[in-house]
Amino acid sequence: MRALDDVRRPDTAPACWAALVARIDRELPRLQSLFERIYGTSDRTEAELRSLLVQVAVSAQERSDELAALDARREADPTWFQSNQMLGGVCYVDRFATNLDGVRASIPYFRELGLTYLHLMPLFAAPEENSDGGYAVSSYRQVNPALGDMQQLEDLAAELRENGIALVVDFIFNHTSNEHQWAKLALSGDRRFEEYYYVFDGRELPDAYERTVREIFPDDHPGSFVPFPLPDGTVPSREEAERWVWATFHTFQWDLNYSNPAVFRAMAGEMMFLANRGVDILRMDAVAFIWKQLGTTCENLPEAHLLIQAFNSVLAMAAPAVLFKSEAIVHPDQVIEYISVDECRISYNPLQMALIWNSLATRDARLLQQALDRRHNLPEGTAWVNYVRSHDDIGWTFSDDDAAELGIDGFEHRRFLNSFFVGRHEGSFARGIPFQDNPATGDCRISGTTASLAGLEAGDAGAIDRILLAHSIIASTGGIPLLYLGDEVGQLNDPHWADDPAQADDSRWAHRPHYPAERYAQRDDPSTDAGRIYAGLQHLLAVRRATPEFAGTTLIGFDTKNPHIVGYQRPASGSLVVCFANVDDEPQSITALTLSGLPPLAVDLLTDARHDLRAGLTLPAHGVLWLRV
Repeated sequence: MRALDDVRRPDTAPACWAALVARIDRELPRLQSLFERIYGTSDRTEAELRSLLVQVAVSAQERSDELAALDARREADPTWFQSNQMLGGVCYVDRFATNLDGVRASIPYFRELGLTYLHLMPLFAAPEENSDGGYAVSSYRQVNPALGDMQQLEDLAAELRENGIALVVDFIFNHTSNEHQWAKLALSGDRRFEEYYYVFDGRELPDAYERTVREIFPDDHPGSFVPFPLPDGTVPSREEAERWVWATFHTFQWDLNYSNPAVFRAMAGEMMFLANRGVDILRMDAVAFIWKQLGTTCENLPEAHLLIQAFNSVLAMAAPAVLFKSEAIVHPDQVIEYISVDECRISYNPLQMALIWNSLATRDARLLQQALDRRHNLPEGTAWVNYVRSHDDIGWTFSDDDAAELGIDGFEHRRFLNSFFVGRHEGSFARGIPFQDNPATGDCRISGTTASLAGLEAGDAGAIDRILLAHSIIASTGGIPLLYLGDEVGQLNDPHWADDPAQADDSRWAHRPHYPAERYAQRDDPSTDAGRIYAGLQHLLAVRRATPEFAGTTLIGFDTKNPHIVGYQRPASGSLVVCFANVDDEPQSITALTLSGLPPLAVDLLTDARHDLRAGLTLPAHGVLWLRV
């Protein structure tokens, strides 16, 4: 602590310094314990921790008065993100608004929509040819010049904040681009920066690791290692390579070596830099992969959690207003392991997303009901980010054991879902596109916008009702509902997605189309598909905002005794809302006996209609009821 006095700035107010010291006093024991568990006890560990605390103190003093005030407000209201007023939107800057100034110009629309959270997809500097959609970062302190610059991002963050909208950006912390300055220094022969990555001489250790590590993108390269370039920058063939570097995803994305504490400290510095630009939420990308250990899968290891907790502790001292969002597309039992007040306070809900689509394809709500009953409730002080679809593909992440309880063979069921959503199954309404397709095995993942997957592209009569049903679930189950911008006006797949050679091998670009100006122009015209979808979503969201029972995350399942109808209860102090959704293409009923545990009279919040539950309920095809009882 004495070392901190050396970096106290003369213009730091006594109250601000006292608040910082109090936060460090509170967090330091936790951070020290985590550091020692990760790196052991040694003079080096102690020196790195001391240097990190100096970084924290310097960064905290560089926070603007406005951000310091936000820190204080959110420390006083740590569950601000659980409000039923929350609504998220996500987009690519260039595709939705051309550049950051275009995003700023869209703020009036964001307010019309009701956004309180805006996730801008990767916008940092990345190689033009090898960017992986922005996930191959070559500098965390520079914005992609085609989108703007860091000052424009900071100005945008401030204006969003003035309009009640939190800014979310991706923190890609498992790897960097091979064109990042650290990678360039490693290539130059700087041993210090070579140790920022996993670089090995010969194949002995790479082969040993690959015996237990799965291939993530086998179409890109076999195994987990790629040839390390020669001093002149040329990349040898796999047959001629003598040195190897770990690359879990693409050949141009080199995994960071977190067993080196200098890497942790360097990435913490990048994180604090972004926090001071006004970023509110960091989406922690590929959290499952950040720790490597020989003889394991190198996924979801305990040290991965310790690292995230340590990063969390750093921001609790330097920028306590900032939250982490987990991106863990793994087994449902493992997704929840990343969610806690000490790790990631919010998390994508990939299981719910996948099972909404499963329910629409099968007209069977049982897997979704099972997930809501068993896997929805989270630790205190945390929340789901619920979504119908994202920038990424859809993978069928349900547990085979859960499916088996319902008599469903997980392998065969995934084959069916893949066939259905790419239009290979007779009677399918979906117009999805396979991603990483293997027709021989039926294995693939699914690309497609919500509207194209729900049947709008195919002209199916139930498409709009399916779209609204899916969004009713993410709006009412608890957490932050997240819209992929364009879905609210029924944007279809981009038919020209493969015209760009740089994207032709990645079908996910089909559901990342450019701004659909014509559809947005139609959003107030109820005679159009765009107008019907937009009006329906706006009504759902307005009712959500007016329903205090939808705050928080507590959910209690309701067994409707009908496999086509999913049911759940959202309790609040002295009141209860019960939600039902019929995933079938025909009307379905819930008997009076099934409803007999509820009070006899209920009001549907969506229509103001009154229902006598003693007579039972009938929901139309794709019908939704939000009943206050």
